[in-house]
Amino acid sequence: MSKNYLKKNKKESLISKLVNFVLTIFLAFIIGSQMCTAANNNLRIAQVSDAHFSSYEENTSYKLLKHSGELLDDVISQINTSGSYDFVMFTGDLINTPKISELEIFLSHADKLLYSWYAIIGNHDICIDGPLTKEKFISVLGENNSKMKNKKTYYAFTPKRGYRVICLDSIIDYKITTNGEIPQEELNWLKEELNNHPNETLVVATHVPIVEPFSSPNHKLCNNYEVRKLLKSHKNPVIILQGHYHAARITQDDNLLFVSCPSLVTYPNAFRVININTNKKSVKIDVYLKETNLKEVQTHAKIRLMGTQLLYGEESDRNGSYELRREE
Repeated sequence: MSKNYLKKNKKESLISKLVNFVLTIFLAFIIGSQMCTAANNNLRIAQVSDAHFSSYEENTSYKLLKHSGELLDDVISQINTSGSYDFVMFTGDLINTPKISELEIFLSHADKLLYSWYAIIGNHDICIDGPLTKEKFISVLGENNSKMKNKKTYYAFTPKRGYRVICLDSIIDYKITTNGEIPQEELNWLKEELNNHPNETLVVATHVPIVEPFSSPNHKLCNNYEVRKLLKSHKNPVIILQGHYHAARITQDDNLLFVSCPSLVTYPNAFRVININTNKKSVKIDVYLKETNLKEVQTHAKIRLMGTQLLYGEESDRNGSYELRREE
């Protein structure tokens, strides 16, 4: 065999290896880009509602306030050890009694979260004639959480491209009531948010539900029809995270998905995990109920509560997969 032939073969072999190497790098780049794109289309949220944290109160007939700190720490531990989250949302009633000192202790627990967290106001979080007003509530949160530097108790943010999170203040503070409402100024702001983000998938957080998990004349959103109609005007999917009723319920209304979350201090002592994946033509939402690991506390909570099924719901209220259409 000639030396020229061997040299030619060796040269072709080197060229072949170089081509294969370049192709491998190129394919890896393409696959990696696709994986990153898929990951960027996904939004993972932990929803924690009605923690009713108390550092000193005893249990009531159905709220295990004495265990509120343990239950909150257990949820935080579960969130920290169950994979990556884009953010954690507290949907109101962070504390049971509206005291600045109680809110500050709650925040010392929330600070243990490894992920960004946000909060909206609940009816237990403020008092009409006391020191913890709405303004003071949002101010204390802002002093302890760099993500919560809002001057108003309703606000919005963009966690990643393609998503907009709208946080509502549904609490009445001009009279003593457990009903709620969205005042006209806030409705105007909400309409502006919808107009400014027509193509985004929306996540709306509200303490008082827009769609009730069950009927309650003393806990309802007084202008729920107006708010619901406004949200339905958004041509793309809207996922609404709700609290207040301490109940697990999932309701779909065309392009709206209402996710009600139980309380930490009443049975089933649980929180929510919501996975949202936005594609070109649809949005897929997987909703899960995550119960406390403190099983003795949970059993105690169940014994103290009549009508547990009303709060625990059906299996379809606890876990479900949904697909909502998208429009260009």
